[in-house]
Amino acid sequence: MLQILDRFRVKYKHLEKKGLVIEGMVVVDHARRQNAISVSKPFVFDNRLIPKKFDGLTVKKRINGELPKEFQIDRTQPDWHKTEYIWAPERFELYVERAFTEIRKTLGDDIETPKDALDALCFGDFEEHARKAKMLIRQGKVPAWNGKQPKVSA
Repeated sequence: MLQILDRFRVKYKHLEKKGLVIEGMVVVDHARRQNAISVSKPFVFDNRLIPKKFDGLTVKKRINGELPKEFQIDRTQPDWHKTEYIWAPERFELYVERAFTEIRKTLGDDIETPKDALDALCFGDFEEHARKAKMLIRQGKVPAWNGKQPKVSA
């Protein structure tokens, strides 16, 4: 297991300059004895550069740092998750629309269009994420986008 982690560290070390932190191994299912590689990264990061799996292990990604205003939700409210879906595709679209120049500056020349920015930020494939979100909404697992803009004090 540690050999896999060492190979991952060697292969993706170059991404540390972009903010990737390789945290180590984590247990994701005690009953099935399943482990994963845990990494953290800033919100503005090209997720297409990190694999979903590496040598048979899932790669668990977390975001470190503050989220953009489009993703800020008042989590102090009881049952906030029943009225707001933090990863709603519309939130990504609003953010890219507002901050495309900043995103491109941070991520570099690989980001030529807003679609590139959406794919990079949105778990690697924006269209796939949007399809999954629609399915989850139909199943009642996440709330539909309510169209409300986040309330952020200036």
